Amino acid sequence: MDRELKKIERLIENISKVIIGKEDVIRLSLVSLLCGGHLLIEDLPGMGKTTLARAIAKSINCSFKRIQFTSDLLPSDIIGINIYDQSTGKFQFQRGPIFANIVLADEINRATPKTQSALLEAMNEGSVTVENITYELPKPFMVIATQNPSEHHGTFPLPESQLDRFFLKIEMGYPLEEEEKNIIKQIPSKTPLSELTPVIEREEIVKLQEKISEIYAEESILDYIIEIITETRNDPRIEIGVSPRGSIYLYKASQAFAFISGSYYVTPDHVKYMAPYVLSHRIILKNKEIQGKSTFKENRKIIEELLKEIPVPQ
Repeated sequence: MDRELKKIERLIENISKVIIGKEDVIRLSLVSLLCGGHLLIEDLPGMGKTTLARAIAKSINCSFKRIQFTSDLLPSDIIGINIYDQSTGKFQFQRGPIFANIVLADEINRATPKTQSALLEAMNEGSVTVENITYELPKPFMVIATQNPSEHHGTFPLPESQLDRFFLKIEMGYPLEEEEKNIIKQIPSKTPLSELTPVIEREEIVKLQEKISEIYAEESILDYIIEIITETRNDPRIEIGVSPRGSIYLYKASQAFAFISGSYYVTPDHVKYMAPYVLSHRIILKNKEIQGKSTFKENRKIIEELLKEIPVPQ
């Protein structure tokens, strides 16, 4: 495990050359990647969301595609389309930008629900189907989607089925003063992203993904996870609690976080740390006034309050 951990540390160090002062965000992104999950980043423009996605792709030597989601974007613009080839007299499938290892779905909530749904099969099955023919996507495959929490004009809120496909939902947050000064100092030089070189190959990422399931979690940890999930279904402030998919994702996220933290087993602290990022976008509140806005901060606060009330296994 020491050798694998060194690879992870090297990866974090490499991405940190570009994403300054956000090691927690980088670690959460890698948790999602190592679990074969997808990441939703909700934050203001200019916070480094696109740069993070590009830095991950370059660091693991993977293909990268960016899709700018707009109201006129069509499902075929994402998946691809069959085009008639006059020379052969047959239709040939022209692959869309979804066929990449890291796909950035920029401002995903600006596309219509029909276009958003084009991602569902890809995110859940790792494949796309066009005219009854299924095409496998490359491995690893990860969608990193972004959305602006303060802009609601011309947007289409993500439906629960779409939100549930995202492994984690996170925020970037403003940098500290000293960190922002270091960011500014980089401007006269070459863009750090252009100088970033791979520190690990994509085949190694696939092997690391397989290692995550080997991280041990005793029965009390499973009971703790189930109790957290059950509380989201019984809390009077919550209209709809976390689905079984959420409990599976919390278990896998805890394993991955334990792994990148250098632990051979899952502890309650690993579960507590990951729970707000895994569960906050999977609950729907009863307060309709809150639901009219971005509910992420309020949802996260409720999850954190629940965690304080649930006894931690010893």
